[in-house]
Amino acid sequence: MATAKDKKKRVLIIGSGIVGLCSANYLLRDGCDVTIVERDPLGDGTSCGNAGAIAAAEVAPYPLPGLWKSVPGWLMDPLGPLSLRLSYLPQFLPWLYLFLKSCNQTKAEASAKAMSSYLGSAFDDYKPLLGSAGLEGLLKKEGTIFVYKSDKGLALDNYFWDLTRRNGVTLQSLNQKEIHEREPALGPQAYAGVYTPDWGHFANPGDLVHGLARLFQENRGNHLQGEVESFEIKDNKPVSVRTRDGQRIEFDQLIIAAGAWSARLSAKLGDKFPLDTERGYNTTLPNPDAELNNMVVFAEDKFVATPMNIGLRVGGAVEFAGIEAEPNYARCDTLLQLAKGYLPTLNGEGGTRWMGRRPSTPDSLPVISPSRHHDNVHYAFGHGHLGITGGAVTGRTIANMIAGRPGTFDPKPFHINRFD
Repeated sequence: MATAKDKKKRVLIIGSGIVGLCSANYLLRDGCDVTIVERDPLGDGTSCGNAGAIAAAEVAPYPLPGLWKSVPGWLMDPLGPLSLRLSYLPQFLPWLYLFLKSCNQTKAEASAKAMSSYLGSAFDDYKPLLGSAGLEGLLKKEGTIFVYKSDKGLALDNYFWDLTRRNGVTLQSLNQKEIHEREPALGPQAYAGVYTPDWGHFANPGDLVHGLARLFQENRGNHLQGEVESFEIKDNKPVSVRTRDGQRIEFDQLIIAAGAWSARLSAKLGDKFPLDTERGYNTTLPNPDAELNNMVVFAEDKFVATPMNIGLRVGGAVEFAGIEAEPNYARCDTLLQLAKGYLPTLNGEGGTRWMGRRPSTPDSLPVISPSRHHDNVHYAFGHGHLGITGGAVTGRTIANMIAGRPGTFDPKPFHINRFD
């Protein structure tokens, strides 16, 4: 007869993006009984359509000292990297206030140190998952180039690069000739650059997510389709969820990894958090006529181009408009217009346009944390631009937390209570 000690721990994960799937697969490796509940088909969320980067070099936070000076110009520029729908401004102001409060050197230094420790195992933590799923061939690790149009643009990022270098990232300055030797498709607008080897990308993030979903199901993970609406509380802790269509799902441990929708769920458990949604856009060009060897970051114009097995994906931009607002695909056209300035032969015809919702925190650090109130609840959300990058690190960390094992980095900067 099985004893309580022998009984498998029942873990329910809300969300099947990259963070939820990595958490689920690491928990299965620990012998847990894992169920994912997701309103959409398994693995069809934001993670499928993004730029695919493992940006282990991205240790510097977005709120840097003096950044606020650039915001008005970005908002007024029709080709700028930032847009805000005025109707959303009243809802956006509390998040913006906390973001601006984080734009100081003391917080930037602390955030970079925390992110450096967190991302130190970004590649290693994917290895067992990719190996088990037969996905090793998807990962390309040749580094990336940050391209600048001018010395002035490069100089404006001096503090960013100094902070990055001081937190253990290898960097190499490139002149125009060296840039074109690495990426011949780039035109003369690519004037100066910075190369880092601490960067990789997946040849197709959709293949990654769907492959991890298959691995989860092959290892007897359970998937239920439904939208979680409420929690049942007994003895001061949640014991089940109720979905909109009436399903009741019991659990011993709960993980909320629902991306941009996570804060709505955490608030129902008493854990309020200032999460907002950076809507990002991209276009995947099947016949780009401009071949890149590696992912390229166009630093002054704030967008990227990623070579994939389905074409060239050109994406970026930040739009604050809330979760429900309809996409503004003119942002995709703007990005292609900018890309043609750097890639003279680029063929922008026949592209597939896409919009995704990045769950973003005011200080750029994700939430990887137990609940304030319930010892059987953990949170894994708010990864912003670094969902793919940190997916496996967060997944392994959540599994460690539930098993009571020590982690590889200090979890305190990532706690859900840090804005209390």
